[in-house]
Amino acid sequence: MGLLPDPAPRRRDFTIISVDDHLIEPADLFDGRVPAGLADRAPKLVEFADGRQAWSYEDNLYPNIGLNAVSGRPMSEWTMEPARFDEMRKGCFDIHARVADMDTAGIWASLCFPSLIAGFAGTVFSRSKDPALGLACVRAWNDWHHVVWAGTYPERIIPLQITWLLDPGVAAEEVRRNAERGFRALSFPENPANLGLPSVHTDYWDPLLSACESTGTVVCLHTGSSGGTVYLPPEAPLEQGTTLFPVCAVTSTADWLWARIPLRFPNLNIALSEGGIGWVPMLLDRLDYVMAHSGRGGAGVWQGDLSPSEAVQRNFWFCTIDDPSTLRVMDRIGVDHIMVESDYPHADSSWPDTQELLARRFDGLPAADVAKMTHLNAAGLFAHPLPPPTWTEAAIHA
Repeated sequence: MGLLPDPAPRRRDFTIISVDDHLIEPADLFDGRVPAGLADRAPKLVEFADGRQAWSYEDNLYPNIGLNAVSGRPMSEWTMEPARFDEMRKGCFDIHARVADMDTAGIWASLCFPSLIAGFAGTVFSRSKDPALGLACVRAWNDWHHVVWAGTYPERIIPLQITWLLDPGVAAEEVRRNAERGFRALSFPENPANLGLPSVHTDYWDPLLSACESTGTVVCLHTGSSGGTVYLPPEAPLEQGTTLFPVCAVTSTADWLWARIPLRFPNLNIALSEGGIGWVPMLLDRLDYVMAHSGRGGAGVWQGDLSPSEAVQRNFWFCTIDDPSTLRVMDRIGVDHIMVESDYPHADSSWPDTQELLARRFDGLPAADVAKMTHLNAAGLFAHPLPPPTWTEAAIHA
């Protein structure tokens, strides 16, 4: 097993802000960041006699699944087998190497979600046997992200936090505290009821959502963050689950919409991550049809000044890795709410050829629309700075 040679730098035709990438937590993440009385029980990387590595936390093991860190590896070696750190490209877990990899692919800024030791939305820590330890781990992860991952290159990384799911009041306090130190986004389970928590149809989450709305913190719903919203039979292959990622996104959007979140929190922004955009026109059409038939009249649950489809276009944001057919109807979605992602270092990633892929897909589209999708929409949503002219104009030729 081995890594491929470093790829040549790609030509920069666009400024790209990727709103869905991932990081692999480094082995020293929790060192010195958990209170002394809990430090000996914080997650630790352990190595076994057969060479395997895994995180150990509360008598459970959390390996770094191979497909979560395949960028820079031969495709013939892409497997679900656990991967060691020395088998990963360093950009998976080292911020300096990550920014170098972003430069190689021509990606200006990145929003990075956690990996398996935390769960995409911090769900591992919220399931801790010891709540005090779990909350300390949440805060340690956020502190590390603030100081190291986003703090080392603040112009290149959009700060994203995880939160404490067992107490929305505590979670709201954390959102406000983190907003004061520059966090722009919150990774939240797409379907908390799937985790045995109250659904978004209740008022349980109102303190947290109110804090996000008042601080401008974007609620990011990453596909798979709650274990999935689609039933798969035990015989189903891995490919069936990844094929249905967009189905998770559409069911999550419908859930949050019909929970009337946009009506109760009209200024809240909700971003769907790794769900694609192909399903959005279908959902909008279906919502309009439902409201003209079974949802019509005063007896319906939707009582607002805007229609459900208009609420989707106002409060929800979408990102694409590669949806070539849907780009033909992007106006139906609303070009102001489409963003792009590279999904580094996962198997779905377009790295290092993100620029080339977008050049093919966006060929012939209006330049103003391309600018919105590649970077302007994300920069506005996450209040993130655009690159200086020296970076933008550095068209790199392989």
